[in-house]
Amino acid sequence: MKRLKKFFKWLLILSILVIAVLYLTDTDYLIKAVRTIYLKGHTTAYLEDYQQFDNDTLRTGTPQPWALHRNYNTSTETEKLTQWNNDLGTVAFLIFKNDSIWFEKYYDGYDKASKSNSFSMVKSMVSAMLGKAIMEGHIKGLDQPVSDFYPEFSEGMAKQMTVGDLSSMASGTNWDEAYYSPFSITTRAYFDDDLRKVILGLKVVNPPGKSFKYASGDTELLAMVLEKATGKRLVEYLSEVFWEPMGAEHEALWQVDSKESDMVKAFCCLASNARDFARFGKLYKDHGRWNGKQLLDSSFIAKSVTPRFPESPQYGYGWWLYKTEKHSFFMMRGHLGQYVIVEPNDNIMIVRLGHRKSPDAGVGKFTEDIRVYLEEAYRMLEIEFP
Repeated sequence: MKRLKKFFKWLLILSILVIAVLYLTDTDYLIKAVRTIYLKGHTTAYLEDYQQFDNDTLRTGTPQPWALHRNYNTSTETEKLTQWNNDLGTVAFLIFKNDSIWFEKYYDGYDKASKSNSFSMVKSMVSAMLGKAIMEGHIKGLDQPVSDFYPEFSEGMAKQMTVGDLSSMASGTNWDEAYYSPFSITTRAYFDDDLRKVILGLKVVNPPGKSFKYASGDTELLAMVLEKATGKRLVEYLSEVFWEPMGAEHEALWQVDSKESDMVKAFCCLASNARDFARFGKLYKDHGRWNGKQLLDSSFIAKSVTPRFPESPQYGYGWWLYKTEKHSFFMMRGHLGQYVIVEPNDNIMIVRLGHRKSPDAGVGKFTEDIRVYLEEAYRMLEIEFP
C-alpha cells in the first residue's frame, strides 16, 4: 500500500511538472489535444470530434429538401466501390443527377441527418463568403490588401498580401501544414483557445500572390478579415447569406476556439450532413443562382474554379480542380476524405464522407480514392469515364 501511495504521489508531482512546463513553453494547448483527441484513441482530428469542443450554431430558414430522382436507389454499388467504402470507413456516399438524389447510402450507423466534421471542405464556404462580401460592397475586391483590416500585416512583404491571396493559398506566410505533429502551428490552431493571436503571429516570408502553397492559416486570416469587413460574426454571416436562403434542412455546428474568444475554426470543423454540404456544390454548379435568385456573382465563381497559377492547376480560389481526359471537376475537399465533387457539364455531384482516405500523396496532391469514387460512380451511372 505504501508503494502504491508513493507511486501516485510521484505521478501527481510529475503531472504537475509537465503541466507547468507546457504553460511555461506556451504549449499548453496540448492539454486540450490530449483530452479531446489522443485520450479518445485518435492520432488526429476525427469525424465526431466536434462533440468535444465549443461550437456556434448555424441557423436554418425554410427547409428546401432535395428532390429524389425517379431512379432513386435503383442502382447498386459496384463491387469495387463497396470494397473501398468498407476499407476506408465511408459513412455517406451520394450521387446527384440533374439536381436530384440519384443514389444515397449510409454506413456505420450514420443517416441523412447525421453530423460529421467537414474539415477543410468549409474553406470553400469561407471563400464563398468572400465573394458575397465583395458582392455586397463590404470588401472592394480580391486585390484589397489584408493590411486594410489588420495593420499587423502592413510592413515589408506583408503589405502586398491581398484577400485574394488568402483565398487562393498564396499568402507567402510561414504556416506549416502538418496534421500529425503535436508541435506544428496547424495543431496549435486546432486546439489553442486564442486563435486570433495564433494567426496574427504569422510572418510573411515569401512574396505574396506568386505561387500556391496550401496553408490553413490563410483561410483563418480570411475569416478574420470577413468578420471585420462585415461587422458580423462569421457564423451569423454564413447563416444569413447562404445557409438560410439555400434551405439547409438542419442546423450546423461550427467549432470555436473557446467561449471567451469565440473565433470559429474557419479552416475546418463545420459539422453538418451530406445533403446540406452538397448545397454549395449546386450553388457553384449553377453559377451562383439558387431558386432564381443570384446569391453569388457568377464571375466570382468562374474565377474560383479556374486555376490562379498555371503551375498549380489543382487549385483556384477556395476550390480544388481535378481533370481527366473527358471531364473537369471542381470540389470541396477535407481531411480524411470528405468530398463534394461537381462535374457541371454532366450535371453530376458526388458526396463522400468518411473516416479515412487512401495514403497521402503529399499536401496539395490528389489521393487515389478520389479517382476510384469518380470511376465507380460514373460506372453506376453508365457514363463514360475518364
